[in-house]
This record gives sequence, structure tokens and C-alpha cells, in this order.
Amino acid sequence: MAKKNEKIQSIEQQRRTLHKNLNFTASEAYKLLRTNIMFALPSEGSRCRIIGVTSSIRGEGKSTTSINLSYTLAEMGKRVLLIDGDMRLPSVASKMEMPGTPGLSNILVSPSGDLGMFVKPSGVNENWRIITAGDLPPNPSELLASKQMQVVLRVLSTKFDFIIVDLPPVNIVSDALVLSPVLDGIIVVVRENYTERKEFRSCIRSLTLADAKILGIQLNDVKEEHKRYGKYGKYGKYYKYYQSDTDAE
Repeated sequence: MAKKNEKIQSIEQQRRTLHKNLNFTASEAYKLLRTNIMFALPSEGSRCRIIGVTSSIRGEGKSTTSINLSYTLAEMGKRVLLIDGDMRLPSVASKMEMPGTPGLSNILVSPSGDLGMFVKPSGVNENWRIITAGDLPPNPSELLASKQMQVVLRVLSTKFDFIIVDLPPVNIVSDALVLSPVLDGIIVVVRENYTERKEFRSCIRSLTLADAKILGIQLNDVKEEHKRYGKYGKYGKYYKYYQSDTDAE
């Protein structure tokens, strides 16, 4: 019974950190992230912007950030698609309480002419759609680097203003690196009192060597005394964060 109660509490806590359930301070932090992205990627006509969200290691909140960023963009009337590109340890489906399959892996393994059957309504905002990760494949990196993935993104970009791709941690697998050439930019998520400096530096170094465009850093789980940002985030240019860590050594 105790384990069941703990699971229920965990689910309820998770719900409080997502989309419309965010408290005021957290909601404002994600709106700030949205605003900074709009400045970093000024609109060019009606072209869709494709943004990856990653981290250095697990547990930094990249999937939560992907979900909440997608939601805040949809809130302002943008047509938004969230893709769970973490086909190793997907979590978007469980967080959004929807079936995980079929999804991205199924699209890439067995291409069909109708992508619409894989695009699911979020159930939260009519402008917000989701493609879950699908069945777990043995070769996620190869699928993300495939020509079919480029075709899928090209087709989907004609239907949306923003595509947000939740990607695995950079220091664990190469998935985010192989997809970076087709992204307009990448957001790196870090977690206060959790992410180690050496892990962060390794992540930035790998992305830089892959010639990825790093839009900035989302700092999650900020201490409550930082009232300006609240619990879920502070956004900044990666080089400022990287420099401050280097100076602290």
C-alpha cells in the first residue's frame, strides 16, 4: 500500500509541473524561455522552426522543458508539434498520459504516406500536437540520422510553426548530435545542484564540435529564494554559464 501511495504522489507531483497546471512563477519562467527563443530565432515569413531540447545527463528535466515550452508556444496561437525523439527512454507519452505507440520509430521504420495517423492531439490546447516515441528500436541514432527523418521533418514543417524535439542526453548517446544539422537550434537543460560542471562542459564541447547552434541554457529546479525565477527555470546564453563555471575552478 505504501508503494502505491508513493506512486500516486509521484504522478500528482509530475502533473503539477506540466503545462496548464504550472504555478504562476513557473509559468512565467517558461514564457520567458519562449520570448528568448522568439528573439533568438526571428521569424522568416511562415517558415517552421525546428528546435531540439537536450541535456548532458539524465534527470535534468529536458522532457518537462520540452512539454512546457511546446505548451507556452501553443498558448500564443502558434501551431506546435512536440516530437519525443528519445527512443531509448521515452517519457513524453507517460507525462501526457497518452499511448506511446505508434510513434516516431514506427514512422521511420515503416514509412507511409499518411503522417496524420501518428500526430496525436495533446488534449490540452487545440494548437498543440504530439508524436510519441513509438516502439523502442534497436538503432535510434541511425533512425534519427536517416534520410527518412529529414523527409518527415520537411513534410511536418509545412503544417506547423514550431516543432520541438525532445532528445536524449548528449553525454550518454549521440542522438542529439546526429540530428543537429537539421535543427534551427538546440536548448540545453541543466538542473541546479545536480548537473556537474564537467558534465556540462563535455555536453557543450560535443555540441560545438558537431556545429550545433546552441540557443541557450534552461536552468531548472532553481532554489525558491531566487524569487525572480521560481522553481523551474532561468534562461541564458550558454557561453555566459560556461565562462562562469570555468572561472570558478
